[in-house]
Amino acid sequence: MTRQVGSVEIRAQHRASCHCGAVVLELDLPDGIVNARRCNCSICKRKGAAVASVPVTGLRVLQGAESLQLYQFNTRSAKHYFCKVCGIHTHNQSRSQPGQYAYNVGCLEDVNPHELGTLPVSDGVNHISDRKA
Repeated sequence: MTRQVGSVEIRAQHRASCHCGAVVLELDLPDGIVNARRCNCSICKRKGAAVASVPVTGLRVLQGAESLQLYQFNTRSAKHYFCKVCGIHTHNQSRSQPGQYAYNVGCLEDVNPHELGTLPVSDGVNHISDRKA
């Protein structure tokens, strides 16, 4: 759990937005940034975003729902959302944890994700759902 990034305190309800401001989210972060990480799956390695987790009920679209575009691939079970105006990935719902959203830490108001330092990398290449029993 990270309650402060650089000089920015993570608020219990923290706003996040895409680059152009068309999409604005509100996140419930009573414990700060939880489970910050990167992923090496085919889409995450390309977007390069640091993400963290929040329960599905802890993310609300305050503005710009009409500007959010859904992208799905392969099994079409994960849901990746991005702003169709500026192209910024805001959040996704993974297939391994559908009860949570992974949000783009770089979208958090006033937060520089590079100040988190080195983050663990989730092994999306060898996803648990793809492993044979």
